[in-house]
Amino acid sequence: MSQASRPVLGQIGDYEIRLLKLFKTVVECGGFSAAETELNISRSTISVHMANLENRLKLKLCRRGRSGFALTDDGAVIYESAKRLFSRLEEFRYTVNELHEQLTGELKIVSSDNIWLEDDFPMADVFAELGGQAPDVNVSVDVAHMGEIERRVLNEDADIGFIHYHRDLEGLEYHHLYKVRCFLYCSDRHPLFAIEDDKSIEQQLGESKLIHPGIYTNPESSAQLADMRLAGRAYHYEPRAALILSGQYIGFLPESFARRWVDGGRMKALLPEQKNHDLGISAITRLHGRQSRLKALFLQLLHAHLQAAP
Repeated sequence: MSQASRPVLGQIGDYEIRLLKLFKTVVECGGFSAAETELNISRSTISVHMANLENRLKLKLCRRGRSGFALTDDGAVIYESAKRLFSRLEEFRYTVNELHEQLTGELKIVSSDNIWLEDDFPMADVFAELGGQAPDVNVSVDVAHMGEIERRVLNEDADIGFIHYHRDLEGLEYHHLYKVRCFLYCSDRHPLFAIEDDKSIEQQLGESKLIHPGIYTNPESSAQLADMRLAGRAYHYEPRAALILSGQYIGFLPESFARRWVDGGRMKALLPEQKNHDLGISAITRLHGRQSRLKALFLQLLHAHLQAAP
């Protein structure tokens, strides 16, 4: 094709941006079917929008068939370019919001669901004060696994992440908040529950199946797991607690989280003087990320409430 007859993309407007956002979502979901729920539209509608985008760009972006969804070479280039485009648009939005005297925009938070209702985590009070000082701000909160939280903050897909501290990653800044004490629990359905003698419990402990979080948060917790029978993984507290309550497993939980079942007579701590460790809770931000008055205000409020806690 000669230079004169090569198709040229005209002005990019809201319509093209909406189509590119849809395309980006389809790629990141791994296909049309998986993107239905994320986009809240049917596969047939997604297919129509994708055809419109390909027609607008005069490029074949993806292939679908029995082998599954796959990007073409052109599609891979457009996907990477679209990510850069949306990153620049996000930077522009931040810049505009920072120029306003009244804080506006969106604060994007991602965390493990394990920590939101812990006794030491004053998030309800922090959000109450944030709403008073910045009423025009929208808050977006999502739940993810540890590695996904770190990735989103590094990629600036999230402003702040909350994690159980377990390592220092280059590019992240860690704001250490507090620690929770974890104990080893069994339920009233487990054979160890009825045993009162610590020596007998210690002798039988190695035979009991342990449900563990699947990550090693610090040397102290690793040492606690070293001589135990690791028989299953559950990162989040709630499924871990359910497996402990089944009577088939023992496992570590924060004292504050397990208290409801301990007080109800359904769980007890095993060898509490020996089997315990501290778990650090940290907020993470991108070390050299966008400067944001909103993010700074949120962290300031968070630290103030933690310092004021009894």
